[in-house]
Amino acid sequence: MLPQPRLSFSMPSQITAIVPHWNRAELLGRLLASLAAQTLPLDLILIADNGSTDSSRDVAAAYNAEFLPSLTNQGFAAAVNRGVAAAGTRWVAILNNDVELHPACLEQLLQHAEDAQAWFAAPRLLQAARHNVLDGCFDLLARSACAWRAGHGAPSGAPFLVPQPITFAPLTATLIRRDLFQHAGPLDEQFGSYLEDVDFFLRCALTHAAGIYVPSATALHAGSATLGAWSPGMVELISRNQLLLAAKHFPLSYLWHVLAGQTLWGALAFRNSTGFAWLKGKLAASLLFPSVRRHSSPVSREVLDPILRPCERRIAELQQATTRDFYWRAYFKVVS
Repeated sequence: MLPQPRLSFSMPSQITAIVPHWNRAELLGRLLASLAAQTLPLDLILIADNGSTDSSRDVAAAYNAEFLPSLTNQGFAAAVNRGVAAAGTRWVAILNNDVELHPACLEQLLQHAEDAQAWFAAPRLLQAARHNVLDGCFDLLARSACAWRAGHGAPSGAPFLVPQPITFAPLTATLIRRDLFQHAGPLDEQFGSYLEDVDFFLRCALTHAAGIYVPSATALHAGSATLGAWSPGMVELISRNQLLLAAKHFPLSYLWHVLAGQTLWGALAFRNSTGFAWLKGKLAASLLFPSVRRHSSPVSREVLDPILRPCERRIAELQQATTRDFYWRAYFKVVS
């Protein structure tokens, strides 16, 4: 188990916004406009660019944002790490380029994080196309190595209007103590994009660093603006990274849950005409699996169960109360 981080809340509150970015200058402009309207002034805005070829640099300059260029697209995780390394503030707000924050979002996140002495805080994300529908609130990870964005697709109401402790936050939009990246380590750049945040917060959970969900802080999220929902690129990356996550952390006793969950997720991919991409992702992961397993320290069931079993119970509860997705109904029926 990693050493437990020690909290210290005596320093002045400062925030750097870090935006991993690749093209889509029009999205970046909307995000930066929402940051300019925040009731809590930002110390710095960093655009961690991944080799954009459009007018993104000019858009950043128009809002006095610092542009961190890269010649190539190294992925979301590498961009975040570059931004965190360049930040000098106590807090960092990791923001996708396709979000727009309500003016009081960061102020609400910071206030609740400090009041709860939490290491990170996540807002209530609403779908940009339908403001009364949730994009998601916080993440939950199952023993299948599949994660669920709690509330995704559900009406923006009960039971998602209550502040609560959380273990996993989506890096779509999250406020984080910068020194947490020192305690738990940076994002794993091998993941590239997708599930790098789940891996990071699982490592945080192993240090007993917890966060808080703040429903009074809201943001709009376009969702899958770079690759597209159920695009082959997205499915291939998620398919690969699910197994990398299991290789890094899961004990062999989770094998049945992983096999069942991954097979069901593959069925969803085929249903969405991306089965070949799912297979490509699994093949890529199988080639990396031995090396990742050898260079990692999988956690014992006694350590992981207290983290993941409550997650699964919460998924079941929220599914029962809201969306009742086919995947989760089938998963719990198979592994029960």
